[in-house]
Amino acid sequence: MIGYALFGSNDLPRSFAFYDALFASIGVNRLMEFPTGAVCWGTSWAQPMLGVGPAFDGQPATAGNGTMIALVVDTRAKVDAMYQAAMAAGGGDEGGPGVRGEEGPQAFYAAYFRDPDGNKLCAFRVGPA
Repeated sequence: MIGYALFGSNDLPRSFAFYDALFASIGVNRLMEFPTGAVCWGTSWAQPMLGVGPAFDGQPATAGNGTMIALVVDTRAKVDAMYQAAMAAGGGDEGGPGVRGEEGPQAFYAAYFRDPDGNKLCAFRVGPA
């Protein structure tokens, strides 16, 4: 249902470096680059993408209070890899990798972090270790 989500940035080269490193940690590459300066990353054209670009109205980009994009991956190791890549690329810690709730068949394993512009992300996997 969701085609893509887009974050605004006031420093596109810094943001692109952050997201290139973050997504490279799980083998995801850029899918689209627009003349407006926006870039989208994803696994295929048939799956949702995450993009970063300048604010459309020309005003400074700001992080939404209460806004978060959650990125599903298929292993806990990929949650860990994304969190470590985010920290190494200048991201901010919002809660390191771990099980939220109880361990079991539907365990929610997640890590929370912010990009350099303050946008909040979550990398997660549902299921056993």
